Amino acid sequence: MATALRALRKPRMDVHEALPTGALGARAFAKINLHLEVLRRRPDGYHEVETVLQSVGMYDTLHFVPRPSGLHLLCDATGVPQDETNLAMRAARALLAAAGLEAPPRGVRIDLYKTIPVAAGFAGGSADAAATLVGLNEFWGLALPEPDLLRIAASLGSDVAFCLRGGTALGRGRGDVLEWFPALRKTIFLLVFTGAPVQTGWAYEQLRMGLTRRSTALSIDQLKSILARYPDAARSFYNRLEDAVRPAVPVVAEITAHLLRFGAPVALMSGSGSGVFGAFGTVRAAERARDKLGRSDWRMPIVESRSTGVELFR
Repeated sequence: MATALRALRKPRMDVHEALPTGALGARAFAKINLHLEVLRRRPDGYHEVETVLQSVGMYDTLHFVPRPSGLHLLCDATGVPQDETNLAMRAARALLAAAGLEAPPRGVRIDLYKTIPVAAGFAGGSADAAATLVGLNEFWGLALPEPDLLRIAASLGSDVAFCLRGGTALGRGRGDVLEWFPALRKTIFLLVFTGAPVQTGWAYEQLRMGLTRRSTALSIDQLKSILARYPDAARSFYNRLEDAVRPAVPVVAEITAHLLRFGAPVALMSGSGSGVFGAFGTVRAAERARDKLGRSDWRMPIVESRSTGVELFR
């Protein structure tokens, strides 16, 4: 199916002209972690975290295409499941259950066009699930309010609720207890992904809490002060999971060091990695850093901070 869909793919799928007749489109924006502290292991086996989440302008595109009946999924990327295990399909089923429906009120095929790399720390699967909730709520005319959608999203994964609303937020607990902050002032990010996937569960398993630097939570006032002067004041931000990932993926440390040397006020791994970002004041500064990295085989988009997580288009 993926091969067939790639053969039909148009150069731009995120515009009205690319939509099949009667379809609804959605842009599902990636996230980065501006800061990520792991505080402790919880009794339930998960970790207590404090993380600042930020939407950025790299996105997957979804088309919700009318079909005679049923719920179907196609994806243009190899290695992405197209069955009920896909997080977008799980989101669609959870939405139906929340609406008290056993079957779709209107047949639909979800065409998923991937741009966000998989297992890179940019929340591609979570963004797709969030866009599915927003898109199918509209497509099916369910009219569920945002608080209901956020509850469904939180049940699917700690990043899904953030990706549904997007912007800038503090995540606590497992990352699923969210507090939204004022939108980050316009910031340019150079994202770098070498192609080395990292699974979130593995990264946390590698983290040795007693052997890394002492965990310290930042106060709300500290976080707000840093964000108000981001990225110049962001040297207090870090990603604790880098301690776990760097030994197995040493290129993460190399990239962050290069980006800092090439002018980024801050450069960190995002989430569980291995994707890395550098923050810059201008597009030209980010372009210069990308040119100096000199790697045509790496994914290195330049994007802006965003205040929304999902955009619908017709």
